[in-house]
Amino acid sequence: MSIKRNDIRHVAVIMDGNGRWATERGLPRIQGHRAGVAALKEIIKYSGEIGLEYLTLYVFSTENWKRPSIEVNSLMGLLIEFVEKELEELKANGVKLMVIGDLESLPRNVRASLERAILATEKNKGLHLSVAVNYGGRDEIVRAVKRIADDAASGRIDAAQIDDRMIESYLYTAGIPDPDLVIRPSGELRISNFLLWQIAYSELWFSNCYWPDFTPEDFQRAIDDYYRRDRRYGGL
Repeated sequence: MSIKRNDIRHVAVIMDGNGRWATERGLPRIQGHRAGVAALKEIIKYSGEIGLEYLTLYVFSTENWKRPSIEVNSLMGLLIEFVEKELEELKANGVKLMVIGDLESLPRNVRASLERAILATEKNKGLHLSVAVNYGGRDEIVRAVKRIADDAASGRIDAAQIDDRMIESYLYTAGIPDPDLVIRPSGELRISNFLLWQIAYSELWFSNCYWPDFTPEDFQRAIDDYYRRDRRYGGL
């Protein structure tokens, strides 16, 4: 199946269940995250093949820093490994990489790796891949409000003109359409502080399988379910 013009444009995914996948197999949690990277690569590839315009992936939240340091360090290492190993393929497939989240607070080597990849793919015209790293929905909104307040206080904007469109322009996702569909595997039925502003009218799709077991077939099943829904945006 291919995505057609005026069809679904943006899918966001909460990649969940890596640790539990590993634990149930008697493996270290990092092996679950590594298996999750393999699944991630397949979903990115499939998204490009069907002509999806935007794919946003929840990789590391602001709350994930609470995990044991050995796991956090391993996750940061996996992120660098993925970016450096996959960059040429991303470029070849026309993928444009963007990172949403607080990059300034990331370890210097992680930030440098991501910034190189962003620069190397900035002119690509294919799939727009947004990776949410050190991202939190509430944090994003707070940052936007602070910037708006500063601009209003300095006279750069008129506070009376603040509306939803202006607020959107101050978010990490400025210029990106809101997700049509949010996918969360692993059996959890919550949003976990992900794109709180942007998913106000997104369709939600949940799966009981863990992320490392999530396949392009599952991804397509979610899209098919999306097409069977009636999006009314509060109307009739």
